[in-house]
Amino acid sequence: MAYDLVVIGAGSGGVRAARMAATYGAKVAIIEEYRVGGTCVIRGCVPKKLFVYASRYADLLELAPSFGWTVDASFDWPTLVANKDKEIARLERSYVAALEKPGVEIIRDRAVLTGPNSVRLEKAGTALEAKHILVATGGHPFVPDIPGAELGITSNEAFHLERLPHSILIEGGGYIAAEFATIFAGLGVSTTIVYRGDCMLRGFDQDIREGIDAALIERGVRIIYETNVMGLRKEGGDVWVSFSDGVDAPFGAVMFATGRRANTAGLGLEQAGVKLDGDGSIEVDAYSRSTNPAIYAVGDVTGRAALTPVAIREGAAFAETVFNDNPTAVDHSLIPTAVFAEPEIGTIGLTETEAATHGDIDVFITRFRPMKVTLSDKTQRMMIKLITQKDSGRVLGVHLLGPDAAEIVQMAAIPMAMGAKKVDFDRAIALHPTASEELVTFKAPSYSYRNGVRHV
Repeated sequence: MAYDLVVIGAGSGGVRAARMAATYGAKVAIIEEYRVGGTCVIRGCVPKKLFVYASRYADLLELAPSFGWTVDASFDWPTLVANKDKEIARLERSYVAALEKPGVEIIRDRAVLTGPNSVRLEKAGTALEAKHILVATGGHPFVPDIPGAELGITSNEAFHLERLPHSILIEGGGYIAAEFATIFAGLGVSTTIVYRGDCMLRGFDQDIREGIDAALIERGVRIIYETNVMGLRKEGGDVWVSFSDGVDAPFGAVMFATGRRANTAGLGLEQAGVKLDGDGSIEVDAYSRSTNPAIYAVGDVTGRAALTPVAIREGAAFAETVFNDNPTAVDHSLIPTAVFAEPEIGTIGLTETEAATHGDIDVFITRFRPMKVTLSDKTQRMMIKLITQKDSGRVLGVHLLGPDAAEIVQMAAIPMAMGAKKVDFDRAIALHPTASEELVTFKAPSYSYRNGVRHV
């Protein structure tokens, strides 16, 4: 059977591309071997944030007495998992309906490329022909090659645990490690992070990195730095971990949050003339075209920004380029990012270190107690940082650590995308009392960089 477009992978990027291409009159089939919706909807950002919400109730209950409330509460893990599953099923149905409405054919199978314009369905044993093929297969959690690795879990399995472990070790220092440490610790699990570096969230602004480390430790999360997991073994009801410093210790569960890799293995990409990068991701140009002109790729499988909104934007740009005669490239230079840890992180633009290498800059920074904790004895602090170019005043970076940081940064992304300057932020009237008003009330820089040297 011949199509104008065959999409492999029904995640966020593939679904958007398929829907738009069908709207433009293309005959489209989308092939998915697991569930429609992809990592984000099924076992990624959506269920993760639901779990983060659940974990934050412990903090709210702890604050309740300072507002005059007496609360007697208990938590039930199976209820949370069951309600999460209901919501994910609802979202999957909505994705399916959105595909079917414009006439996209959904094929539940595994696809393997057999040529530049052909795909074989593994279960059905049949072949499809297509003028264009879009690979949108996403990524998967990386599991280190160590003895006993099969005893550990990843974020995939964490959403389906039958019961909470009494303790957990999370290996990794990225956003997944920080978020799941927040989840498990908030739900009462004794939580430890082991990380090969000396500070979590490599690549983020240094104040954010130091702030999240301190906040997690204050919440009771133990962090072991500059150490690796060398092996796992089962002993009794626990998983024993051998660390690179020679220590062995038992945990109720071990979770690998050691990065993700592109889902390209076994897809027949090499035979179809598609070049892969060193990390296994698909090499593409600005228009998401691979080294085979008939084959495109979007989303995490390309090794670009592994974020759902980016995949959606890339899928839309692909459909515009190929099926609407409107060549569209996605600008990856200014992408807002959130880490749904506790406290929450929202960031966009250059870090302080990055900005200082681009020329003279001014840095505005404030730290304060969030209003919701001021009636209690909590010492939690919120941080807001604004980085501007000295001569033009253009805003180069916004970094927040604290309640609703992601919501604030999404709004800050709008003026930044318009090239806003510090005077534009100053022109806005503050909305009081809010945390975000700090972004428009900075008077003088906290410190500056001139010729790469910091001046206080």
